Amino acid sequence: MLSQILKISVYLIKLLIVTACLFSNYSEAQSINVSIDKNKTYQQIEGFGASDAWRCQFVGLNWPEEKRSRIAELLFSKALDDNGNPLGIGLSFWRFYIGAGTTEQGENSGINNQWRRGESFIDAEGNYDWTKQKGQQWFLNKAKDYGVENFLAFSISAPVQWTKNGKGFNGDNKDGEINLKADKFDDYSKFMVEVLKHFKSQGIHFNYLSPINEPQWDWDTKTQEGTPATNKNILELTELLDKDIEKNDLSTEIVIAEAADLRWLYSDHGKANRGSQIDYFFNRDTSFKNLKNTISGHSYFTTWPVDSLIAIRQQLNNKLEQRNLNYWQSEFCILEKTDDIGGGRKRDLGMDTALYVARVIHADLTLANASSWQWWTALTNADFKDGLIYLDTGNEDDLFNLDAMMTDGDFHDSKLLWAFGNFSRFIKPNMVRIAIQDDIEKSIEAQYKDLMLSAYLDTKTNEIAIVAINYSHNHKNLDFSAFDIKSKYETSVSKNLEFKALNSNKINLSPRSVTTLIGYLK
Repeated sequence: MLSQILKISVYLIKLLIVTACLFSNYSEAQSINVSIDKNKTYQQIEGFGASDAWRCQFVGLNWPEEKRSRIAELLFSKALDDNGNPLGIGLSFWRFYIGAGTTEQGENSGINNQWRRGESFIDAEGNYDWTKQKGQQWFLNKAKDYGVENFLAFSISAPVQWTKNGKGFNGDNKDGEINLKADKFDDYSKFMVEVLKHFKSQGIHFNYLSPINEPQWDWDTKTQEGTPATNKNILELTELLDKDIEKNDLSTEIVIAEAADLRWLYSDHGKANRGSQIDYFFNRDTSFKNLKNTISGHSYFTTWPVDSLIAIRQQLNNKLEQRNLNYWQSEFCILEKTDDIGGGRKRDLGMDTALYVARVIHADLTLANASSWQWWTALTNADFKDGLIYLDTGNEDDLFNLDAMMTDGDFHDSKLLWAFGNFSRFIKPNMVRIAIQDDIEKSIEAQYKDLMLSAYLDTKTNEIAIVAINYSHNHKNLDFSAFDIKSKYETSVSKNLEFKALNSNKINLSPRSVTTLIGYLK
């Protein structure tokens, strides 16, 4: 009898487990109804981009043509293969770094890593040499050839002959003042405008100029070029640039201020003369003809935990709305330590980092209403989560030998590259973000660990692009009753922006995936 009871008990337990699993799967399989309202609009998108700093200098100069051409295709191409899959992520912004001359200084620059030094177009005697930064210029011209819509030139240090300490980094100065001699502000402005003029004569128009980068850091380490700057310093330089751009009949717009942390845009955040930049720069009587009505900031150290990711962007958006001001997220890679993916150290070619960054992009677009989102560096040669394409020697015993990689090496795409492409390839400049929502009642914090949706409208063609991020480990079934879906592009563990033609408005999202849906409202 006891034996029979035990058998029955085991059977009942198994039955309960199976029933629970079936219920769980049934629950997950239930359709999530999604609605879209194209009449409720938000920001107009200006584009998605990345920078050439610093790695493009050697790859563009020395690497075999076949390899660098494929790298350029991955970054810039909007073409499709024979199966309809994108050949690249179709960046619409390219950030060109104006070097400060630490390469010419060599070891005397104090910067040991040659990959983090930069050439300068101007020498100490004031002579220009436009053959400098040849590797970066190779990628710049490739971006133009592929039809990249927006070009931005940015500087993070004045040429070394004009800095206070003769270096491209700040050194021991702790007062937050710019590392630039007081009588060289005008020279620095004219130099940047000469760069704009030269490239315009070569057929490349820089739509934007960013003269200062992350002014809140002291830049006192010898790891790269960079300078702090007070708000007053930035204002003085902006006034000079505005006049010089006007004198030279250029249409380039100045973009400020590349804040190192979003909190410095709307609060002091511990640095009064370098914080509260929205109020400082966009609550003044001073009128600039060539200053874009946009503030730019970097999402570093504001993405974890999830409640901070959300709250910081909500506070930023409140301040932006007060000033009727646009916003760019103009630089990001993984720096802070997180529970989801750890910290920046150790490269990750897989979906974990890709999903984490996709969530940051979603937050910046939907909470802070960013009109442009720009990754930090397109290429990386480091064992770090800071690139879209990863370089190494190909030698497993010495993967990150920087000297060897100056002339050749291996390159690897990443899930991050393709997940970024879910945005950059399909959300085209001038598309408008529109309202989208599902019928599952969840807190915003819960959504950011599960399903995130955003939608974008091309007002000329009526085409709509929807980016669906499934952060969860479960399938999601979406039902778009009023949306005629033509195609989807999925990035997941096994797929890189893989194309699939559709004839149904019921969509299954793979676990841990980023998917772009293209279609029209019925």
